[in-house]
Amino acid sequence: MSKRILVTGATSGIGHSLVRRYLSQGHLVYACGRNAEKLAKLVNETKELSGTLVLVQFDQLDEQQTKIALSEVKHLDIAVLNAGDCEYIDNAMEFDAALFKRVIDINLTSVGFLVSQLLGKLDTDNNTPQLVFVGSSAAMAPFTRAEAYGASKAGIGYLADSLYIDLKPHNIDVSLVLPGFIKTPLTDKNDFSMPFLLTSEEAAQRIDAGIEKRQRHIAFPKRLIWSLKIANWLPATWWRSIMLKSDQ
Repeated sequence: MSKRILVTGATSGIGHSLVRRYLSQGHLVYACGRNAEKLAKLVNETKELSGTLVLVQFDQLDEQQTKIALSEVKHLDIAVLNAGDCEYIDNAMEFDAALFKRVIDINLTSVGFLVSQLLGKLDTDNNTPQLVFVGSSAAMAPFTRAEAYGASKAGIGYLADSLYIDLKPHNIDVSLVLPGFIKTPLTDKNDFSMPFLLTSEEAAQRIDAGIEKRQRHIAFPKRLIWSLKIANWLPATWWRSIMLKSDQ
């Protein structure tokens, strides 16, 4: 059965792979992005796929632009809020407040506005729609230089878990995706080792399967997730010692 699915951050990485995957399954996909040229490329890249592609262009940092663009979207079965960015604070002693604000704005504050615009479009008539947040496994433990990114993704995790409780009585399911390292243009900039690295296609397959099963948390790869859970079970002094050594 064809579903109506919205994906933000649709022009690269996980979002791009999700759009291709859902179109290949014959769904109606609203692909959201801020770059018109990159969105237009999606048309050619996916024209052989059986689903229906609708491009929705807006900068989610611009509330008015977002509201106008999303007014064209009427009913949804699934909304995947995936768009985000990552910047690192390289020198904590010269804390870059502007960088911190940029990352929080794109990864968290703008997501709140998206939620306000999309909730009324989730079709609860004879249906249990799904609201899906893409967080990060980085929020499971403190990492060096990740003050902005980790804080924003920790906020997404809290937002998703709180909404899960408050939206359940309204027949809306909420899922939180906690991916590990995924090869994307964003992580290509990383200058450190990324264990258990997955492709965006592998990530999209796992997210799709988790959404299909209506999992509350869709966390992968398991080896990384369990490593982080074990780290959380360690005394905090041990973890801090490990991180301090890794930063030397």
